[in-house]
Amino acid sequence: MKTALSIAGSDSSGGAGIQADIKTMTANGVYAMSAVTALTAQNTTGVISILEATPAFLHDELEAVFTDIFPDAVKIGMVSSGALIREISEELRKYKPENIVVDPVMVATSGAKLISDDAIAVLKSELLPLATVLTPNIPEAEVLSGMEIHSAADMEAAAKLISDSWHCAVLCKGGHSVNDANDLLCADGELTWIEGKRINNPNAHGTGCTLSSAIAANLAKGFPLKEAIIRSKAYISGALGAMLDLGKGSGPMNHVFDLKGEYAKEAQHE
Repeated sequence: MKTALSIAGSDSSGGAGIQADIKTMTANGVYAMSAVTALTAQNTTGVISILEATPAFLHDELEAVFTDIFPDAVKIGMVSSGALIREISEELRKYKPENIVVDPVMVATSGAKLISDDAIAVLKSELLPLATVLTPNIPEAEVLSGMEIHSAADMEAAAKLISDSWHCAVLCKGGHSVNDANDLLCADGELTWIEGKRINNPNAHGTGCTLSSAIAANLAKGFPLKEAIIRSKAYISGALGAMLDLGKGSGPMNHVFDLKGEYAKEAQHE
C-alpha cells in the first residue's frame, strides 16, 4: 500500500487540517500519516485559538515517520511560524521524498489569519523551492505573486510568475469569484486549464486541504501530476455534490467512503 504524510494543523471540528487530510488520503486508497504543526480550536465558522507545536517536537514527529514508514508523497498545509517551516524544510532536504505538495495556507475560509508575516518570507525562501506542486487559492496566489487577480488572464500571469520564481508546478485554484471553479495548472512552462463546475454547497470548510491531500495521494500511487489533479478535482466535486449536512447528524466518515463512486471502489482494492 502506498503511503502519504500530512504535515499540517489539527482542526478540532474535523473538517479541515490533519483530520480532513487523513480522511481524504484513506478514501483515495493510501496509508495516511501525520505530523501535527499546531492544535487549533476551530469550527466551520472560525478559528478561536492556535497552540503551536515546538520545533523540537515537530522534528521528532518527522523523524519518527521518515525513519520507519517512508512516505511516497508529502502534503504540507498550515504552518504558522518561520521556525516550524525551517524544521520541515531541513527534514525534507535530508530525506528527499519524491512528491511534495505544498498548500500555502495563509488565511482560513472564514477569514482568520493562520500564518505570521515573518513566516511568509521563510515559506518563500525555504519551503516553496522544495515543492513538486503548490496549490494556492486566489488570495494566496496574490500574496505569492505580488499582483492582484481579477480574471483568467491574471490567473495565468500569476501562476507563471509563481512557477518561475520557485521552479515548481503551480495549481492556481479558481473559486473566490474568479473564473467559476476552473483551476489553472502551470507546469514546465505549459498552462493547462482544468475545468470544474461550481457547486452551491455551504459546507465548503476544508476544501483546500482535501484537494491538496487528494493530489498527494494520487501522486503517491504513481499518477502523473496532471492526471493526479484531474482525479483529485473529480473527488472533491463528488464530495461537494453529495451535500453532506452535518447539522442533521450525518456520519462524515460514512459519506467519505460512500459518495465517491468508482473512486471509492478503486480505493477498496488498492
